[in-house]
Amino acid sequence: DNFAGYNKTGLNVGGIVYTKLDEHVAASMEVLYAQKGARSKGYFTVNSGTFITDYGITLNYAEVPILLNYFDKRKSHFGAGFSYSRLGTSKEFITVVPTSGVNLNDYPFKKSDYNFVLSGNLHCWKGLFLNLRFQYSVISIRNNTPQNYSRGEQYNNVYCIRLMYLFM
Repeated sequence: DNFAGYNKTGLNVGGIVYTKLDEHVAASMEVLYAQKGARSKGYFTVNSGTFITDYGITLNYAEVPILLNYFDKRKSHFGAGFSYSRLGTSKEFITVVPTSGVNLNDYPFKKSDYNFVLSGNLHCWKGLFLNLRFQYSVISIRNNTPQNYSRGEQYNNVYCIRLMYLFM
């Protein structure tokens, strides 16, 4: 997109399994419900005399991340890998001044999203971990957008903070 400062919170919940490959190395696979999207309030100039005053996207995905993880002696661990996401539902809205005839349904999101994932898990107490995650789409989630309203390709760019409990 051409905007900056998107902030949107969403759910990221599900289950995870680990398979130990070595003393400090394990592969993990997750099955998640993940909400992604964007939300912006404020003025963005589209062209002379046209402004976007409100814009938002909500994307609901079923997601399967697969990571290779390194564990330290405290059980904290970090990993990297890829995820596949399948779009379930999407909602998008835009408010333009003066009103335009843009129909966002003419610009659908792709059903599949492929992401590169980096993840760090800090062992807090017993099986409780604080997880920090970054993921970015490898290919665009939409190739076609209304001219001058955003750039031609859009990508999911996600920073995630969550609590995890691992049964060990």
